[in-house]
Amino acid sequence: MKKALIIGGGIAGPVTAMALQKAGWEPVVYEAYEDAAAEQIGAYLTVAVNGLSALAEIDAHHLVMNVGHPTDTLSFYTSGGKHITDMPIGGTLPDGTVTHSVKRRDLYRALNAEAVRRGIRYEFGKRLVDARPTAGHGVVATFADGSRAEGDLLVGADGIRSRTREIIDPTAPQAHYLGIYGLGGFVTDPDLHRELGLRPGVYNMIFGKKAFFGYLVAPTGEIWWFANMPGEQELSKQALTDTSPAQWREELMRLLAADRGPAARIVAATPDAGFVTGFNQYDMPSVATWHTDSMVIIGDAAHAVASSSGQGVSMAVEDAVTLALCLRDQPDTASALAEFEHRRRDRVEKVVAHGAETSGDKAQNGVARLLVRLLTPFFLKRAAKQGVGSLNWMFDHRISWSDAAEQVHAGN
Repeated sequence: MKKALIIGGGIAGPVTAMALQKAGWEPVVYEAYEDAAAEQIGAYLTVAVNGLSALAEIDAHHLVMNVGHPTDTLSFYTSGGKHITDMPIGGTLPDGTVTHSVKRRDLYRALNAEAVRRGIRYEFGKRLVDARPTAGHGVVATFADGSRAEGDLLVGADGIRSRTREIIDPTAPQAHYLGIYGLGGFVTDPDLHRELGLRPGVYNMIFGKKAFFGYLVAPTGEIWWFANMPGEQELSKQALTDTSPAQWREELMRLLAADRGPAARIVAATPDAGFVTGFNQYDMPSVATWHTDSMVIIGDAAHAVASSSGQGVSMAVEDAVTLALCLRDQPDTASALAEFEHRRRDRVEKVVAHGAETSGDKAQNGVARLLVRLLTPFFLKRAAKQGVGSLNWMFDHRISWSDAAEQVHAGN
């Protein structure tokens, strides 16, 4: 049985491990931290129907549905509190499944626990330092603790700061800062949403005068929220770490003060323990080299998308299942990696471009931001009339485990 060294235990890592196991490989996950990456930054995320469909091919879609909840509607508002329009998020699968929202921490834990349950081995405290091909067409990885591991394939599922990407191509681009700071949190008071008259299960978006704000009400009554704040300069890791929840709250309340609606009340009601540490937002410029004959990058390591696309998890999942199918069906590893890139590059770069376009609006300031706010209602209402159809290419993508030759059943 061929062995795959999978670098990273976030989301792409365990999904890739489960997919490769189904394809007949022996996967081992190497995680840099001393435990699964459940404590990484980030509040919550969405898993679109194309991602859930891909997860179903390895019988893992129920993990998202068990820890998340349906959010099938986007509702947009102006800074003055005026409702613009509602529109669906990504359509519906034949069994009625819609887009789900899930806390990042819960999804990490569920995916890694399921991988372990399926017998997949994990090695913790293994930060990748280097990797080199072996004479036998395999690969040997070296870790910061001095240990080594050898296999037939190394998969870099190690995120936007990927060391694997650097090893494959030292000239590869770095992450691109989008001009946006992110912040998020959870309001645990179950009565606030009733007091404010908020609808559970709806993803609300407010185009504020100085910040973009989104929130939803979970089935428990907990309010989940995020904010995007324009920032010309990327904040250092130290600056992000040193800024306290009280300081983030004060800054965000200042930006939201000019807006009507529930945003300021939600932020004010968020306890310090409910704040998610602020973070810079990035996407990934086109990476020219995804693989060698025995190493490959997937997910954010190859093509990080802006959070506004709602496709980060789904792209990683599609990558994982597609890679497994290529390794199952191609005559050798090198051919499989070339086929994987052929199947995935055009699609993911189109998604990255879509996310960059929507994030660009959030990064505007001054007159440019005013123009965006004035024109946005017009474009949103037109999009709502079109329904999901204008984004069918993104949401209708399907992968079939039983028919690899016809991987794409709709979309590109």
